[in-house]
Order: sequence, then C-alpha cells, then structure tokens
Amino acid sequence: MKGLSFFGRHGLLPGEKDKPQLFKLDLVLFHDLKTAGRQDDIAATVDYGKVFHEVRQIVEETSYNLIEALAEEVSCRVLLGFPLLSAIETTVYKPQAPIEGEFDYVAVQIYRCREDVVSTSRGDHNG
Repeated sequence: MKGLSFFGRHGLLPGEKDKPQLFKLDLVLFHDLKTAGRQDDIAATVDYGKVFHEVRQIVEETSYNLIEALAEEVSCRVLLGFPLLSAIETTVYKPQAPIEGEFDYVAVQIYRCREDVVSTSRGDHNG
C-alpha cells in the first residue's frame, strides 16, 4: 500500500500539535498469498480497505512526538488486527517537517514481524 495520505498532529513543537499536517505512509504487508491466489477467497488474505481504515484512525486520532512512535503504533496495531500477516514494513513520511530549507520529506522506515509485537498498543502520547 503506497502513498496513504492523512492529516495528523504529530511532532515535538506546540504548533505541530495544534494544526494538522500531512503525513504519508507506505505499508508492505507480508503474508503467504498462495491460498488466496488459488482459491480467489478474501477470507484467505487481508482486506486492504480495512487496513487503510485502521491506519487512518491511528494517524488522525492519536498524537505522537516522534514519527518513529507513529510508525511503531501503526505496525503493531496492524499486526494485531490482522492475524494472517506475518510481518509489516512501515514508512512514515513527513513532508512539512519544521526544518529550515528545501526538502521533499523526512521519513522513517521500520520492519516488524509478529514476534516483535507487544499485546497492547501504546495509545495516545501527547507530549
């Protein structure tokens, strides 16, 4: 899933908590697709519409100081919510980072497998 775009309140500076800014995410979902491909059955795979909704909720309804924490929360919640997945690679892009100068974005990328996930999500971190 590439280029998921949402507005959120993530960052260290007070202004970043007050006014939503654009965040983009790329997700690589790891799952053995053999059964889904052979049976043509949604029950054998992951419903990417539901993944999109879950990620939207996290980005828009939580607040983190660091995009690293946002990436961790997305990764953990998607793995917990979609048990067919074995791993996820999450990239969070922040195109409007508060940096003087010209740049396309800052980003973090993490990889988490099911064994890395704790059983509880981190929740809302406002500061």
